[in-house]
Amino acid sequence: MKKITTSLITILLLVYAHAQQQPARLIVRGDDMGYAHSGNEALIKCYTQGIEKSIEVIVPSPWFPEAVKMLADNPAVDVGIHLALTSEWDNVKWRPLTDCASLKDKDGYFYPMVFPNKNYPQQSIREQNWKIADVEKEFRAQIELALKKIPRISHISAHMGCTDISKEVSELTVKLAKEYSININLGDYNVEYIGFDGPHTTAAEKIDSFIKMLDKMKPGNTYLFVEHPGADNEELRAIHHIGYEHVAADRQGVTDLFTSEKVIAALKAKNIVLISYKDLLQQ
Repeated sequence: MKKITTSLITILLLVYAHAQQQPARLIVRGDDMGYAHSGNEALIKCYTQGIEKSIEVIVPSPWFPEAVKMLADNPAVDVGIHLALTSEWDNVKWRPLTDCASLKDKDGYFYPMVFPNKNYPQQSIREQNWKIADVEKEFRAQIELALKKIPRISHISAHMGCTDISKEVSELTVKLAKEYSININLGDYNVEYIGFDGPHTTAAEKIDSFIKMLDKMKPGNTYLFVEHPGADNEELRAIHHIGYEHVAADRQGVTDLFTSEKVIAALKAKNIVLISYKDLLQQ
């Protein structure tokens, strides 16, 4: 027994030592492609000129057709379906792809919020009498249109956490991901979510807090960082909702972060490898 125990400890130490020799890996994900023309341009820029490796596209969004064309022009970028049940901006809206009455507000749009929000009383999908059959019908329509237009889709994600409105919806999402063979479940690959380490209002703060975050990453582990690129221009200054009025400046800061030479140098110096969702399939 003592010999077996000693051998087990030796194996565990070897495994640990091997892990320590492996670089940390990081998926940098850009969300919300399709919400605006400027957002689409920024997302592609962050891929072609920066550190972003995966892009999430909102299928029922107004600029989805342009997103399809841009992604076709960049065939190597990893793409996920950003399943949506909400349309949060005050000045631009999108509707369900299906005729699912329980998912629509009085004007036929998605509700603005997923979870109850004091700024939008009784305007969250969670507070409505939504039907699971309608959610499934809508999710299937979004998935099938995405796969039709962007066949290389590799995974599913959730806009504003919409797949967590109930256990039933979470389970449905897993089922659909498996059925359509786009089921890269981050939990299966021990991917950890990681975020800014420090204030991150301005672009400079975002860059500094992101670099500080890198110091928390452990060799051999895999992490996911999620943000929303954009541009500080007239279009995005017209896109906002109560509680998030500085969208243009905030998302320009993300674009500056994702394309920062300082950040690129820090990743190299710290031996952190950038990967995409689909790269997880190769491990």
